[in-house]
Amino acid sequence: MVKYRFHTYDYIIYLLSYVFFALFIADSQSALPFAEPVDIPSWLYLIIAAALNAWVLPIPGIHPRRLPEGEAPLPIEKPSARAEEEAISRPEKKPAPSPREKLEKGLSKTHKGFVERISSVFRRSKTIDESILTELEETLVGTDIGVRTAYAIFEHVQKEVGKIQSAEEAMNSIRAEVDAILKKREAVLDITAETRPFVIMVTGVNGSGKTTTIAKIAYRLKNEGKSVIIASGDTFRAAAIEQLEHWAQKVGADFIKSHEGADPSAVAFDGLTAAISRNHDVLIIDTAGRLHTKENLMEELKKTKRVLDKKLPGAPHEILLVLDATIGQNAIEQTRQFHNALGITGITMTKLDGSSKGGVIVGIANEFDIPIRYIGIGEDMDDLQPFNAQNFVNALFLDN
Repeated sequence: MVKYRFHTYDYIIYLLSYVFFALFIADSQSALPFAEPVDIPSWLYLIIAAALNAWVLPIPGIHPRRLPEGEAPLPIEKPSARAEEEAISRPEKKPAPSPREKLEKGLSKTHKGFVERISSVFRRSKTIDESILTELEETLVGTDIGVRTAYAIFEHVQKEVGKIQSAEEAMNSIRAEVDAILKKREAVLDITAETRPFVIMVTGVNGSGKTTTIAKIAYRLKNEGKSVIIASGDTFRAAAIEQLEHWAQKVGADFIKSHEGADPSAVAFDGLTAAISRNHDVLIIDTAGRLHTKENLMEELKKTKRVLDKKLPGAPHEILLVLDATIGQNAIEQTRQFHNALGITGITMTKLDGSSKGGVIVGIANEFDIPIRYIGIGEDMDDLQPFNAQNFVNALFLDN
């Protein structure tokens, strides 16, 4: 028989539980030994009795004083040194950043290269005098927004100078002008069911990020429930075909290719034929990266455009120019040359997270009547965001 260790007060509590149990019995039979009746419900005596009785029940492992005689309490296991090291070295999982946080981080370098440079001009003086305006003009021209846009913003500030009383008001005036410029070019790529297949021809120079942009657009469209097929029109490099095929498989898009050196317009034609026969929603056509100064290569793009239009009148429905933010003002000239040759209908600005020259997007928006479709702010598949002027300006002018 197992014996348990009891303290003196355990016995007292045990006896009290019986007293309350007896009171319960007596009260239920209306036989309480009191001169005056006590207004206490009988069930309360029972609950108190049960609680007191439970207190002294032997519960090994919980109340050490009621463990079996001769049995020591179970030791508390301490984590081993290795387990402690692993716990320390294991990083805590942080919640994924929101799209707003990603945008703010992605534009942090442009914020320093554009906004902070302008803001520093106004911090040097409490009043906006002629010397400050001259310095502002020089600073704006020195940023990557382009000379034409720099003077447009400067003239806006000049007109408002009588109303501006502080550096904060001056920055708010510039912010409002940048916002007005960008809002004119905010337009989501509208892929409707009436236009099927919707044909997107993607252009841009080598290294602009065309391949990954195509993959990210396909990924976004697939998540929206659209069927996508990709045609590799960059036939100059076998590696380009293999890379795009890898991305197509990764995002679950169909893929059309040909051999190295094949006619790019023929690949585009095959891609469109396949998209029609397979009833795809969207066809994305890659084109070889080329310098905008090479006229013969630009003529090849025109040929591809004509072939698509002949097969499906109105195609391509979107001619998307991919621009690299790290090249700064050179992106303005690239836009001009591609637009003159093809009639660009949409722009995607990539690599904003790796450059302080992202202000060039303001210059492009001011000089060309071309919608900005997407901006790239990272390497992840969801780091290609549809362009939203207000969100962009809020992130660009953060803390200003």
